[in-house]
Amino acid sequence: MNLAVIGSGGREHAICYKLKQSPKIKKLICIPGNAGTQKIAENIKEDISNFEALYQTIKKQNIDIVVIGPEQPLVEGLVDYLNKKKVRVFGPDKFASQLEGSKAFMKNLCKKNNIPTANFGVFDNFDEAFSFIKKNGVPIVVKADGLAAGKGVSVCTSIEEARKNTKEILEGKFKSSHQVVLEEFLEGEELSYFVIADENSYHFFGSAQDHKRVGEGDTGPNTGGMGAYSPAPLLTDKIEEKIK
Repeated sequence: MNLAVIGSGGREHAICYKLKQSPKIKKLICIPGNAGTQKIAENIKEDISNFEALYQTIKKQNIDIVVIGPEQPLVEGLVDYLNKKKVRVFGPDKFASQLEGSKAFMKNLCKKNNIPTANFGVFDNFDEAFSFIKKNGVPIVVKADGLAAGKGVSVCTSIEEARKNTKEILEGKFKSSHQVVLEEFLEGEELSYFVIADENSYHFFGSAQDHKRVGEGDTGPNTGGMGAYSPAPLLTDKIEEKIK
């Protein structure tokens, strides 16, 4: 089989590293790739937001399956585009990608389906958002609705900090966000539980825990998630049962 991995980060390097170990894979390309992927796959420079150019490269290289790493092309509908072109692709379609691409969509989905989640409000108006902040007090979590490369979330410990971050988001600090999600602060540690899903079933394939904040002892602003480790010791049989 010939495989193409889309993306240029550490995630794509890890995907290529594992795929390379399969005896079934004849050719492996990474678009556009990075210095790490270059050692295990063929890097091909192409703009991953240009779907037509990507498709032409995939066709030219006789690719059987495309694996998409980054969130942005998923949110923009690359899976839907390639499906229409009869290209087999691994990744969620545009509708499902809203789980990652819009925090407001995800929070409303949880609310509608009684999935436990922190109390929240979604706002596109600053005055209404600020009233919510004053009413709920601090600490409060301020989130850009759209993708922000892991940097769109602030845990605010003062009303002024929450006001400033909310104002910046609503004034367009992140191009993807015209709404702000304000959320109650929940004390505790974070656990990621990864599954591959289709319309019929799901398959668990590992847990991880992030160290998001830049400074020692969970201080400073969020990073894009450096310092993740897997498996996460937080995942007990009891917690896994609850997740399922």
